Amino acid sequence: MKKLNKTFVLFLGLSITACLFSCNNPEKTTINKEKKAGDSLQNYVDDRLAIYEKVKLTTNLNVLTPSERKVLPLLIEAAKIMDDLFWKQAYPQRDSLLSTIKDEKTKQFVMINYGPWDRLNGDKPFVNGIGAKTEGGTFYPTGMTKEQLEKSDVKDKFGLYSVIRTEKDKLISVPYHVIYATELQKASSLLKQAALLTDDASFKKYLNLRADALVTDNYKASDYAWLDMKTNGLDIIIGPIENYEDKLFNARAAFESYVLVKDKVWSKRLAKYVAMLPDLQRGLPVDEKYKKEVPGTDSELNAYDVVYYAGDCNSGSKTIAVNLPNDEEIQQKKGTRRSQLKNAMQAKFDKILVPIANELIDKDQQQYIKFDAFFANVMFHEVAHGLGIKNTITGKGTVRSALKEQYSWLEEGKADILGLYMVTGLLKKGELTGDIKDYYTTFMAGLLRSVRFGAAEAHGKANMQCFNFFKERGAFQRSTNGTYKVDFTKFALAMNDLSKFIITLQGNGDKVAVEKAQKTNGIIAAELQGDLDRLSKKGIPVDLVFEQGVDILGMMK
Repeated sequence: MKKLNKTFVLFLGLSITACLFSCNNPEKTTINKEKKAGDSLQNYVDDRLAIYEKVKLTTNLNVLTPSERKVLPLLIEAAKIMDDLFWKQAYPQRDSLLSTIKDEKTKQFVMINYGPWDRLNGDKPFVNGIGAKTEGGTFYPTGMTKEQLEKSDVKDKFGLYSVIRTEKDKLISVPYHVIYATELQKASSLLKQAALLTDDASFKKYLNLRADALVTDNYKASDYAWLDMKTNGLDIIIGPIENYEDKLFNARAAFESYVLVKDKVWSKRLAKYVAMLPDLQRGLPVDEKYKKEVPGTDSELNAYDVVYYAGDCNSGSKTIAVNLPNDEEIQQKKGTRRSQLKNAMQAKFDKILVPIANELIDKDQQQYIKFDAFFANVMFHEVAHGLGIKNTITGKGTVRSALKEQYSWLEEGKADILGLYMVTGLLKKGELTGDIKDYYTTFMAGLLRSVRFGAAEAHGKANMQCFNFFKERGAFQRSTNGTYKVDFTKFALAMNDLSKFIITLQGNGDKVAVEKAQKTNGIIAAELQGDLDRLSKKGIPVDLVFEQGVDILGMMK
């Protein structure tokens, strides 16, 4: 046998020693794995933080009266309390979580998402040691199943304004005004103070009733009073409102607030469209039995600059239009108010939609990307929530109660497509100006913008269904260079087909069929994902994060 080289022997000895050390030191191996995992999460956070464009929320405060200038800071302070309450609903351990995180970027991302899960990427956890987000969140006891609640004798099983807790091995319901009493009393007091200062009688009435509602969970009277307001220059949407955070039953409402300054010029321009709802309802492209309901016409279309977002509406993707109240009884008796958040809408158009169109819309059709078309598409999305059907024709109660956790995404899909249907109809009647090509092409660019919100989010699911449905019917073509071109004739046909499909699903209250539709069409295929990845590589933001409150409050002093 040949003699071993001394260098090789030395190397072999060192290798064996290193191997023995690592094999007998599992702690070091674990540390290395954790370090790699930590590095990977850090890279993830760095990449994902970049998808948000920072925008300062401003408005022309010179339009405010002296009393409104006194009221506005009180509204913002009340809104901040809703922000704290939403944190308690979304991730109560905020402070302890933030204290364990050293990296400032990760802290920022936690604040944007109101917790350690990425809301625009399927609620993926991005903090080491954090598991998957539960569907029931803090609304229900940990580990509670749907069946357990459904079989229980809890009186308020699916209540909007309560949480389910366990007491002596039994499920019980606890009202919001009890479990969050301290915070709600403070917010109520601030609204009462604002009511004393305002000169507008209808706004005063609403503020007082809303203040009472926060501490009683009885919101109906304040919702009616809110719809009665006509002359107010300021507005505040405040309380537990939307159901998106409850992914188990889509039943319980999350706290949020918008503080708004009315754009009276734009609001006057929009006023005429609400009266046209009954006629548009009659013309829906669906069987007669699904359109017998008559939408309320005492609704309003208003334009606002939003100066403060808080809570649910500020988490992940930012809302740019609001249609409230959600109460189906009020919607049918009185209607709703559709609030267009004009400054936030303009920011999304400039910072996101136009760059997306420049990258993904066919060069010959980029000329049709217009802000007025974007504004109208979003506005009529909100109006379209009032169209269609609220009660099933199969005896299953309201559409919301029949579809439960499947309700929100399908309702958002309905509003998208019926909004486009309204635009088409109003253009034909001469009630809207512009070229249908502007509205359809801008809608297509809007689809590509919204699908980036991800499949875990209701609006993202809705837009994916629309995208895949339209693709199936040839409403657009994708070129070899990865740009999209609208076929305007087929776009209109697909719009009518999807309108009929969704309203029929809602009217039948067929939850199984809705689940099937979501699984079939609510997905992002590889080809589209590749196109969306191009947008990220170009640095085009997915959504906005706001600098808000500080400047406004400073100007008020």
